[in-house]
Amino acid sequence: MEAKSELPSSSASPGCITPLDSALLSSLPMSPDTLRFDDDDDDEDDLEVFSKDTTLTDGNSFSPLVLTSPSSMTNQYKFEDETDVKDIFITVDEPESHITAIETFITYRIATKTTRSEFDSSEFEVRRRYQDFLWLKSRLEDAHPTLIIPPLPEKFIVKGMVERFNDEFIETRRKALHKFLNRIADHPTLTFNEDFKIFLTAQAWMLTSHKKQGPGLFSRMGQTIKAVASSVRGVKNRPEEFTDLVDYVDVFSQKLNVLDKVTQRIYKEEKDYCEELKEYGPIYTLWSASEEDLVDPMKGMAGSIDRCYRVTDTLSSKLSGDLIPIIHEYVLYSETLNGVLKRRDLIQAELDGKVEMLNKKVDRETLTEEIEKLEDKVECANNALKADWERWKQNMHCDLKLAFTDMADNRINHYEECLATWEAFLSSQTSDPQLDSKTDDQS
Repeated sequence: MEAKSELPSSSASPGCITPLDSALLSSLPMSPDTLRFDDDDDDEDDLEVFSKDTTLTDGNSFSPLVLTSPSSMTNQYKFEDETDVKDIFITVDEPESHITAIETFITYRIATKTTRSEFDSSEFEVRRRYQDFLWLKSRLEDAHPTLIIPPLPEKFIVKGMVERFNDEFIETRRKALHKFLNRIADHPTLTFNEDFKIFLTAQAWMLTSHKKQGPGLFSRMGQTIKAVASSVRGVKNRPEEFTDLVDYVDVFSQKLNVLDKVTQRIYKEEKDYCEELKEYGPIYTLWSASEEDLVDPMKGMAGSIDRCYRVTDTLSSKLSGDLIPIIHEYVLYSETLNGVLKRRDLIQAELDGKVEMLNKKVDRETLTEEIEKLEDKVECANNALKADWERWKQNMHCDLKLAFTDMADNRINHYEECLATWEAFLSSQTSDPQLDSKTDDQS
């Protein structure tokens, strides 16, 4: 296949994911027809329920920002830094509505192209629903508690509110899911996670079976109880650098939340302004029918207002499509960072508790061995978090700076186009003989 030759070759590095456990495959039935699975292990609140009248038949409703053909995904990265070799390419596209007796939900096509030797093929295509993404994120957090897992878009679901599941909402979610998977693929550690590989490659029935082998309800409850107990007890020996990180995240979260709210409000006001402009121009056209001497200037006003409406609408679309998503993503990242720091503190608190028990001279030999293991665990957690923090902060600076400069360019272009529109209107009106004579008199 030609596309394969365009991709850089790579070999699996030590410690990377291994092929799918053959024991798992051998334990599964040969055909999905012989299986009967419940939809998902998630609670009812996870169901994306909305009106069954929702249709996604308009192909123009979804205009992905990335190439949708798996064979063309290589071209997507031609202008990136070629020293950063990529060996996996992922696209999320083609939202599809599914209607069952109890719910209607959306699945997305996940197209993957890779040259990694641990994959059985170079191309994969599966369909996933939002709950599957939630499962993957949960598994990544379990496997890498002190790494910064990219956030998922919120569910935004209030049952019975059909308007939340329009084409715009689905397209916004598709873009966010695409970014989520590609951030994982670009991460030096997460990209080799076994559950990530299964998510990209396993057919739906096999993924459902694999999901049932994850941590049970009581295991997850136990982890939650330990985390709550740790937060109540507090961490006595947290290193100062992580206390600084906690303070930084608190300020970061406050500022981003305010920025997110204000930007959303500005967007709403601009949309309202666009609607006013849309109704404003035609009034001049209607009025011109009864004012013969003002036909040309009134039609000129109507045309100028219509052009300003169009460029303002474009500006508003860029605000909602470029700046708002990146700001809101980092609002969600602040929640992720808080979770990572709490999980690090949980490991630290466990070590502190063992040390306290050792000081009380209770079973010193066993405790000493446990403390040594926990000290190694804390050190690994600290090193992983510090390295991932620097990587995340660098990406955050680049993302926000690019979003800010793009918005500045968009604003400049908007004002230049509006200025040119009104200058053209003035120029057309100065051709009036009376206006020309007044200009000559003044000169």
